[in-house]
Amino acid sequence: SAARIKRVRTERIQRELDKKKIVLVAGFQGINKHDNITTLGRGGSDTSAVAIAAVLHADLCQIYTDVDGVYDKDPRKFVDAVRIPHIGYDDMLQLARQGAQVLHDRCVELAQLYAVPIRVLSSFREGSGTLVTDLPEDSFQN
Repeated sequence: SAARIKRVRTERIQRELDKKKIVLVAGFQGINKHDNITTLGRGGSDTSAVAIAAVLHADLCQIYTDVDGVYDKDPRKFVDAVRIPHIGYDDMLQLARQGAQVLHDRCVELAQLYAVPIRVLSSFREGSGTLVTDLPEDSFQN
């Protein structure tokens, strides 16, 4: 969990995207203080996705997970949990730091730093999920 992303090389990714190809990128990788390749630890895949979205200047980073967005409490444990359709970076960071396991705080910090909107969506069912950004939701196009 001490590994960090030092750089993201996007030349090949951009070349393939320019050819209208679908690009699969293995995330979750980092380099520790000894320059050994290792994993980023918990939240590494989401953090990788946001880092790639940031360097590609993507309009949106979609994160697919086992829940269909960010909730006021764990929807797997509470039937009265309410999905939050739109949340700012600071509020999402606070939730992540208090134990919400939808997004890791490093992922949200990176998204905030580079103004990358994130949409949290379910891998298993359709829905609009939760938009994580400081932009007003009605001004966001996706």
